[in-house]
Amino acid sequence: MGAFLLEHFISNAFATNGPHAYTEEVTFLTGMPFLLGLEIFFIYIPILYHAIYGFYIWYRGESNLGSYAYVGNWGYTMQRWTGAIAFFYMTWHTVTMRWLGVHIVGNAGAAFGKVQMEFHNPWSLVFYIIGVLCASVHFSYGLWLFAAKWGITTGEKGRRNFGVVCAALCLFFLMLGYSAMFAFLKTPQQPIPEPASHIAQQAQPGR
Repeated sequence: MGAFLLEHFISNAFATNGPHAYTEEVTFLTGMPFLLGLEIFFIYIPILYHAIYGFYIWYRGESNLGSYAYVGNWGYTMQRWTGAIAFFYMTWHTVTMRWLGVHIVGNAGAAFGKVQMEFHNPWSLVFYIIGVLCASVHFSYGLWLFAAKWGITTGEKGRRNFGVVCAALCLFFLMLGYSAMFAFLKTPQQPIPEPASHIAQQAQPGR
């Protein structure tokens, strides 16, 4: 999941090189063989499993943030809430960009303009800003927790040093995500062409 998140952020960062570069990247990604199978088994199922398991842990756990406001308790609460927000954000983002409106599979030229249209809605834009923040924080802190719990980082100094690495990783993700968003916002609205097959159907006699 971390690899997918990194790939997704980097792919969207191609928007900083302009609509043409972004279209080429989307063309490459959507042109992969067995695309739907790859999405189901390497994206949708892992994310869904992670989310269900995370909500289960949240349901079974008890936060004592109000009584003992230690750093670890704040981290526990932050990890749960950022995970929940990131899950709903990714679900909404996937549905709107992948399955609703003009499909970008086979019509990559519509991708840049379709993202821009999403940002025309102020609420959508705010959700993107919050979603990128939550996904970045959740992954980075989760990586730190994983290393601490599985004995990869031992001792206070080791955990502190790796915490610095994870914080830098979080800032890197935020830089990628917000740079891409700024590129979409500053570029004049790009056209959203209809798929070639749809145009051909409309051109048939009697239509």
